[in-house]
Amino acid sequence: MPQQVPTVTVPDLPAALPEGVTLLDVREPEEWAAGHAPDALHIPMGDLAARLGDLPADSEVFVVCRSGGRSARVTAFLNANGWDAKNVEGGMQSWHASGRPMTSDAGDPTVI
Repeated sequence: MPQQVPTVTVPDLPAALPEGVTLLDVREPEEWAAGHAPDALHIPMGDLAARLGDLPADSEVFVVCRSGGRSARVTAFLNANGWDAKNVEGGMQSWHASGRPMTSDAGDPTVI
């Protein structure tokens, strides 16, 4: 049975993340470039172990990917290593469908 991880839905996230809260996007660079939340921190899942120092240790972390699978694994990893992390259910697909703001490196933001 897969390990259960703490989860939050997009509507339950505050519209503006308060101080001490990090939205961590763990998607690949091309996914990030196509569209992401404006204030997110981008660390691809495969780079996370090497870049843990980039993640504030005293921050509550909401982890997002495209649909929630990768972010669930990252959430479990972070919680096992001392962070207070929650998986964003439905990922950026839910973020986009909920009408939350997005930006992209070029063109209209989208989720790929």
